[in-house]
Amino acid sequence: MKALVLGGGSIGTRHLRNLRALGVTYLALFEPETQRRDALCQEMGLDGFGRLDHALGWQPDFVLIASPTHLHVEQALEAARRGCHLFVEKPLSHTAEKLYELAREIEQRGLISLVGCNMRFHPGPAKVKELLGRDVLGRLLFARVHTGSYLPGWRPWQDYRQSYSASAAMGGGCILDCIHEIDLTRWYMGKVEEVFCLAGHQSSLEVDVEDVAALMCKHVSGALSEIHLDYVQRTYERGCHIVGEQGSIFWDYNQGTVRWFDAAQGVWHTFAQSQDWQTNQMYVDELRHFLNCVHTGSQTTLPVSDAIEVMRIVFAAKASTACGCMVRVE
Repeated sequence: MKALVLGGGSIGTRHLRNLRALGVTYLALFEPETQRRDALCQEMGLDGFGRLDHALGWQPDFVLIASPTHLHVEQALEAARRGCHLFVEKPLSHTAEKLYELAREIEQRGLISLVGCNMRFHPGPAKVKELLGRDVLGRLLFARVHTGSYLPGWRPWQDYRQSYSASAAMGGGCILDCIHEIDLTRWYMGKVEEVFCLAGHQSSLEVDVEDVAALMCKHVSGALSEIHLDYVQRTYERGCHIVGEQGSIFWDYNQGTVRWFDAAQGVWHTFAQSQDWQTNQMYVDELRHFLNCVHTGSQTTLPVSDAIEVMRIVFAAKASTACGCMVRVE
């Protein structure tokens, strides 16, 4: 297979190395920045392109889009029209423009797509999902899902003020950037019906986007969920707490554990992730899943059509922030 990666930043570089480790030998990079492109291509022995039309003319089997958020949909459309399967890093987009056009293009051409959802491949959320699939909690009542960390510490080699995360025009802000938690909440609790959101620029960070957001979601099932997202915590925090009529589940990223309280037995069950587990493994597993789906023609865990449903929650949250009221997810 021939794989084209769009974007030579940190996540694009990670994907290039992981693709090679998974046996994809025909690799190419599209990166407009000459110095970055040349350095990566020389290091990894890649074909490199500075123009997208030239890169797509290389006729890749699939395209992995790891460019800034505001470029995702246009680039995905160009690749889809060339018949390429698509892996699009999260978030899928920063606006609703052309999302449904992209979904139609993928469907009509019978393409496989995946929107980057690496936290689904982390052993913590994967165990939570497995337990929920076994119905160990009974009817779900509510959930709290959260993540927070300090934006300037994300990419120490880069001035955070120059990153897409800090720019509204480029698709930044913690609601979009921390969309994993919105996706996980929907994955755990089911479809969201209504959203209320408070968000704003709360800190002294030099950004033009929200750096703290609190979402309250009402799910179609009747369950409620609270989602906290931020760019400001000086420690990395991530996890969830899910409550049902028959018990509770807690996941703590830093502790590396999932705990389940079985109310019927009155006992706790603790599942610890392997001490040998490395963060890069979830990215490898995510790519392996995508490649398997391309080979077999199977649907991925988060195709573009499904990721649009996650984006609808994002758009409702932003609308709620603007109007100060509950907004239906449409």
